[in-house]
Amino acid sequence: MTEPHDDLDNWLHTQIDPMQPPPGTFQQIRKRARRRKRRQALLSAASAGAAAAVIVLAVVALPKVVPSVLNLHHSNPAGHSAAAPPPSSPRISDSAGTPFTARSTPVSKTPSVPPAFQASSVTFANLNTGWVLGQAAVGVPGYCRSGYCTSMARTDNAGKSWYGLHAPLTGAPDGPAGVGQVRFLDTENGWAFGPELFATHNGGATWTQVSVPNGMRVTSLETVGSTAFAVFAQCTGTGQDFAAGCTRFFLYSSPAAGNDWTPVPGLAGGFGLSSGTASSATIVLTHGEGYLYTPDGTLVSGPTTAGATWQAASPTSLPCLPGQAEADGQPAGGQFTASAPSDLALACPPSQTSGTHSDSHPETIYTSVNGGQSWQEQGSLPFPVTVTSLAANTGGILAVGTSQGIEVSSDNGANWRQTQTGPSGGFDYVGLTSPSQGVAVPADTSVHQLWFTYASGQSWVPSSISSG
Repeated sequence: MTEPHDDLDNWLHTQIDPMQPPPGTFQQIRKRARRRKRRQALLSAASAGAAAAVIVLAVVALPKVVPSVLNLHHSNPAGHSAAAPPPSSPRISDSAGTPFTARSTPVSKTPSVPPAFQASSVTFANLNTGWVLGQAAVGVPGYCRSGYCTSMARTDNAGKSWYGLHAPLTGAPDGPAGVGQVRFLDTENGWAFGPELFATHNGGATWTQVSVPNGMRVTSLETVGSTAFAVFAQCTGTGQDFAAGCTRFFLYSSPAAGNDWTPVPGLAGGFGLSSGTASSATIVLTHGEGYLYTPDGTLVSGPTTAGATWQAASPTSLPCLPGQAEADGQPAGGQFTASAPSDLALACPPSQTSGTHSDSHPETIYTSVNGGQSWQEQGSLPFPVTVTSLAANTGGILAVGTSQGIEVSSDNGANWRQTQTGPSGGFDYVGLTSPSQGVAVPADTSVHQLWFTYASGQSWVPSSISSG
């Protein structure tokens, strides 16, 4: 018997050929797959770039570690550079030896001036850029590394503000050790001295101690052009009076950009009083001509170029002698200066000019217009004071620092006017950077200030040695 016909069963058992896709279908699939792979690669690269950007931003966002003290020492008394911390170290030590870490908040771009800055010397390379050297934070526990508190500050706006700077790793003058004075020729070459000698040729980033022959002490240093000149002396002074007991003096010079100190030709024998009496000597430089004020009143001069021969002027006698040294190494007797190669000035104490004590007679001013060949008495200060410093500039401007203040003359010393009274003790130093601008260092370092004039010495304003 035939089974009934079942169409569904027949369809299920029938071989069916699959339908082919439209032409180009597989090519489209492959193209889409390639595009998908490219998008994934771009996204991966973008993610990696974003991560790198985050890392870069994280590095940039780290604040610079700015030390808060002046004497960022990179050399020690033996001239060895201080070792830098390893790159992996998260801590940096300042000159006080106190470790500190990077802060997460923005900080100043320049180091701050340490507290209680006691200035002992100031120098200017131009009208705006100057440096001050002294002691800072003395007695503050843990602040000064190894007890050395010598510090420096710099101004780039003529004393209106200050910031911290590297300083030699040494202390205040103490017999044969330490420094108390500073001179800069330009923004690169500078010297700290009295009694030791340190030099920098990179603006103070590092300081190198210069070996002084035969254990002598540096009592005076000046620089001009491309040469530095210094007075090396044989002394026996102790403590702060490092220049006391100096009986023999020698003039050395060195190219400003190096540390090659040699005796100035013609002066190899040095100078000193035949009796062996303690005295002082000082160097004064102008553009083209330099002068050495010697213990016996001889004025020695010569070109301000390294290797040039110097000789004594004729006659060999000055109106007064330099006398014994002050604590800073400068003469306690006659004060000597120059405003031009042949224009010289000298302030002489009454003990050498009138035979009387200075408490009853004022000091006398002498000038020379021919390089010391002859001298003329110009006048006297208006009242008795102890003159500690004499400065001159073109136009007949003279200024003296005294035990009571500052006095200024506009006519080569014929007439004087006291333009600054005080502070207590007066001033140890006054200098004229230009006919209109000058700076003075007070005798009382506890005031933590310098005084500036921008009006030819007719008025003076204090400048606090602090940041900001």
